[in-house]
Amino acid sequence: MAKLIVAIASNRVIGKNNDLIWHLPADMKFFTETTKNNIVVMGRKNWNSIPDKYRPLPHRLNVVVSRDPEFSDEGCVVFGSVEDAIEAYKMDDRETYVIGGGQIYAYALKHNLVDEMLITTIHQDFDGDTFFPDFNEDNWEKQLLMSHPIDERNPHAFDVWRYTKK
Repeated sequence: MAKLIVAIASNRVIGKNNDLIWHLPADMKFFTETTKNNIVVMGRKNWNSIPDKYRPLPHRLNVVVSRDPEFSDEGCVVFGSVEDAIEAYKMDDRETYVIGGGQIYAYALKHNLVDEMLITTIHQDFDGDTFFPDFNEDNWEKQLLMSHPIDERNPHAFDVWRYTKK
């Protein structure tokens, strides 16, 4: 099984035009520290949206899922399905994190591929075109990991929650 990590707005928005909408350095630090020295699984659109200077994400094995059998890129390993990507590293000592985008999150949840989710909930609605899928919260234990207020570097308050499968 894998884990999932995501930041979502109050209205479930996670992105617009294949990009992040908000700038929250404290949440980005949490993401970086959590996924560092681990495996990150993402869709091709998500991979392409990472600015060149950050791609591949440093100190992580970058795994890209693409339906295009011809797709390859420097700095990543490519698989044709989320299941294959997760299965390939299930015996690895590192944690595997599904990091998006929207289609990959929806697929991972629908097919029961994650047993833990780290969800940053931003206390504001945003205009966007990509949303985090609904899921049945009754199937998950929910634990608050961190609350972060608005400050000089983070213009939106947010909470980080850990969901573990019941």
